[in-house]
Amino acid sequence: MKAVILLAGEGKRLRPITSTRPKPMIPLNGKPLLEHTVIGLNKAGINHFIFVVGYKESLIKNHFKAVSSKLNIKIEYVTQDRYLGTAHAVNFAKEFIEDEAFLIMYGDIFVDPDAYDTILKSFNAEKYDGLITLYEVNNPQDYGVISLNSNGLVERIVEKPPKELKMGNLINAGIYIFSSLIFKAIEKTEKSIRNEYEFTDSIEILINQLNGNILGIAISNHFWNDIGLPWQLFEANNFLLDNLSPQILGTVEKDAQTSGNVYIGKRTIIKSGSDIQGPCFIGKDCIIGPKALIGPYSFIDKNCQIGRSEVKYSLIFSDSLISDFNYIGDSIICEGVRLGSGTKISNSRSDNKDVKMMIKGKLIDSGRQKLGAILGAKSQTGDNVSITCGKKIGVNSKIGDETLVNEDVLSNTFYYQTKNGEILKKNISL
Repeated sequence: MKAVILLAGEGKRLRPITSTRPKPMIPLNGKPLLEHTVIGLNKAGINHFIFVVGYKESLIKNHFKAVSSKLNIKIEYVTQDRYLGTAHAVNFAKEFIEDEAFLIMYGDIFVDPDAYDTILKSFNAEKYDGLITLYEVNNPQDYGVISLNSNGLVERIVEKPPKELKMGNLINAGIYIFSSLIFKAIEKTEKSIRNEYEFTDSIEILINQLNGNILGIAISNHFWNDIGLPWQLFEANNFLLDNLSPQILGTVEKDAQTSGNVYIGKRTIIKSGSDIQGPCFIGKDCIIGPKALIGPYSFIDKNCQIGRSEVKYSLIFSDSLISDFNYIGDSIICEGVRLGSGTKISNSRSDNKDVKMMIKGKLIDSGRQKLGAILGAKSQTGDNVSITCGKKIGVNSKIGDETLVNEDVLSNTFYYQTKNGEILKKNISL
């Protein structure tokens, strides 16, 4: 069976993380999200992949040259040059699919790899025209809800139904298997009110017009996340760390200590007096300490340097420098960031209410009482900077010394506070 993975989108809700990379290339535990997916599918028996790419596709292609060789898998690419909906994206794979069933999934889905084996076995057990994975959630009104008949076959799909419809809480989990009959359904699909070709419309055509039988399979006993919002990266990261195989490949100096499940990459040095608390992943070629505290559920990618600072429940991407006397909690620090001494990131509100974050112009409740900041790639802070919870610092921006950041900072901005407390902003020419 072949797998078609949809990867063309820009992931705008995750900016500034996705300002420099496609969402499926966000690193978690030393590998991009997409690589974790490919490894899981390969273990379930799939070795032929079609990547439907678009946004920053070269980053995907360059990375997966080595991955395809290492795993002995075949990856073919097709570029989605226009964004006209999910059905339009799936149709790009038609030329690669013969008269056979194939798996389709969105590239931003992260699922327990054991789920893939369950999905494939369920489809192969009997003759079906398709399979849709389902997941039980508490907020079905935010998703596409699936209703099944008494035989477990899909009857209806309703996008974001109001609560009063009481359609249940099984949602579309974004992983499918279909026979080539789906392409006939896509041919019959018309544009929606959003002016897009919706894949859910194609599925309903397959059911109602082409008499297709589509099995619904719940995977609620497995971890699943669609990573549509920045803080959902923490949930995927925590799952991976909870299943981490501990290994010390670097050097832990005398008077430094590790506890719990800890992975330390090659040529990484944990300097004297440092405390590494697992579960924790530290990549290769890092220098940690002296007297650094790396708390649980932290991921530090390759080639990072962290001084006498404290990092907890955070993601630190590659090539970042965190100087002395910094506190980083529940935050995402993108690649190439430089933090001056004394930078503090608050991760909670004084009233203990949930932290909110601005997403595409709307203030969204994260549902988390602890959420720090997101610092875009190659951003910098001066000394003694304070950043309040839920804020985002754009790519290539600079924060002046002794500045309080109480709002989002756009990319390519010099943001600083004068001696009389006035905040000034200047564009940085690239």
